[in-house]
Amino acid sequence: VQLQAFGGGLVQAGGSRRLSCRASGRSMHVMGWFRQAPGKEREFVATISWSGSRTVYANSVKDRFTISIANAKNTVTVDLQMNSLKPEDAAVYYCAGSERSSTLRDMDDMSLYEYWGQGTLVTVSS
Repeated sequence: VQLQAFGGGLVQAGGSRRLSCRASGRSMHVMGWFRQAPGKEREFVATISWSGSRTVYANSVKDRFTISIANAKNTVTVDLQMNSLKPEDAAVYYCAGSERSSTLRDMDDMSLYEYWGQGTLVTVSS
């Protein structure tokens, strides 16, 4: 399984950025985004079911971020549209995939994800 995250960069506070993650190799049950700011633990951002019908967001990003998924023949793309960015959103963002069939709202736990991308850095200037 390969997960490749990209789309990070520098954005001004209040601006928008779209991250993408391409997953290939096998089907999963759930895809998610996590982030890790310097000196902080990795935290949950959003998760989506493989079909795209269900999503869960961290309270800190709800109503500002949108996760979506697009399935192609051998590749899945999971996007994270980030709007109204704040300096506290600055972090390395990681996409992750899980084969577990747990309840989606339980998938804010990074230990439930078996596969991880390399991370993409988002910097937010104030």
